[in-house]
Amino acid sequence: MTDVLLTVGTRKGLFIGRRHDGRWEFDGPHFNAQAVYAIGVDTRRSTPRLLVGGDSTHYGPSVFHSDDLGSTWTEPVRPSVKFPKDTGASLERVWQLHPAGPAAPGVVYAGTEPAALFRSEDGGETFELVRPLWEHPTRSQWVPGGGGEGLHTVVTDPRDADAVTVAVSTAGVFRTRDGGETWSPSNQGVSAVFLPDPHPPFGQCVHKIAQDAGDPDRLYLQNHWGVYRSDDAGARWTDIGEGLPSDFGFAAVAHPHRPGVAYVFPITADSDRVPAQRRCRVYRTGDAGGSWEALSAGLPEGDHYGTVLRDAMCTDDADPAGVYFGNRNGELYASADDGDSWRLLASHLPDVLCVRAAVIG
Repeated sequence: MTDVLLTVGTRKGLFIGRRHDGRWEFDGPHFNAQAVYAIGVDTRRSTPRLLVGGDSTHYGPSVFHSDDLGSTWTEPVRPSVKFPKDTGASLERVWQLHPAGPAAPGVVYAGTEPAALFRSEDGGETFELVRPLWEHPTRSQWVPGGGGEGLHTVVTDPRDADAVTVAVSTAGVFRTRDGGETWSPSNQGVSAVFLPDPHPPFGQCVHKIAQDAGDPDRLYLQNHWGVYRSDDAGARWTDIGEGLPSDFGFAAVAHPHRPGVAYVFPITADSDRVPAQRRCRVYRTGDAGGSWEALSAGLPEGDHYGTVLRDAMCTDDADPAGVYFGNRNGELYASADDGDSWRLLASHLPDVLCVRAAVIG
């Protein structure tokens, strides 16, 4: 089997798993007692660079990187992600670390709380605030979601380094097509059931966006109520939630190679945040949301209460693909066959906040 690196961010540190010859071994925690909300795995290098957003209750948030798969870590002498003084803001948390595609070598984006986008051109060692988004005329009307006001998703177009899509809770989707100089809300068709006007131009509580393997203009969106697809890079969205036991949830992931294949993990409701029907099941579509199938082989069969958060599900680059998720019960599951069957890799971990995986051999 292909060798895989699996990084698991939890509320009390980072755990790293390596699959070699079909066997898994884990070590950690790295960054003991720090909450790890963001992990980036930059595979554009001969040896992947690991980027981690640590959140220490004593020292505050920081971004670390490793060029030896986690054996050693480097923290900049000065904070790499920092709000300029004139903004009057201070960094509370790094929610997302996203290495851009091959069209932008060295570029890494960081999404933060308060909701802002930072850009690095040196592989994630230093970052600069993307001011046009920070100064967007709608910002004064953005409202924090239940987990805070975070920019938690960054999607880059592999064909065009200037095309970037972000999601903010609770401001919705914003897009740029000129390298961040201008930004436009892109929420047409996405509902905001908690507002008097359920279809505003912005203000949606988008939980996650994933990009299709075959068409970069096709995006999947898990909303605070509602699962959607866009076929025009986010300009318009269509509801594809029919066939799911609930269209509330946090995670959305696309298959790395198969067009039209995506995964979600339905949650009962915003007021009852447990797996839909109290069953631990991933749902997969093979036709871009036209239909859904429950994937449960090897997963717990009885009542289950492990919530999967927005960045706690991912795929690797293998073929067939590995699919992974962790939950707030501290359980970590993996599939090596596109989700057809599952196995428990670890249990009794702290709350799992994010997972990232990549082929390393």
